[in-house]
Amino acid sequence: MELKLKKAPDPIDRYVGHRVRVRRLLIGVSQEKLGDALGVTFQQIQKYEKGTNRISASRLQQIADMLGVAVGFFYEGAPRQEVAVEEERPSSVVSSDLFWTSQDLQLVRAFQRVSSPQVRRRLIGLVESLVDATETAAE
Repeated sequence: MELKLKKAPDPIDRYVGHRVRVRRLLIGVSQEKLGDALGVTFQQIQKYEKGTNRISASRLQQIADMLGVAVGFFYEGAPRQEVAVEEERPSSVVSSDLFWTSQDLQLVRAFQRVSSPQVRRRLIGLVESLVDATETAAE
């Protein structure tokens, strides 16, 4: 009897899938609605978003069109993978800092509702000063 080990998703596939999820949630599209538009089940969308199933180039273009972004959006900030020429090395792990939490999304949604550029600048300044204060206190 042969034992099959489950291969972990590639970090780039996980990253692209996460960016699909973030964009989908930001514009308020459900997995079911996106799946219907693409002709796949919501379970397939879940697999794309987790990086379990890779998204083909043509499917990624369809997703980009549906979510109103360029394909490049899904790769912005993606981790670079070094290719080892002389020896095989495991691919780098995606930092958890690159993944958005539900609180991150909540903050972005609230910020998008602020129409005043002046208030937006002040909010950014406030957040940056809070980060600076936290870092200074930690030293």
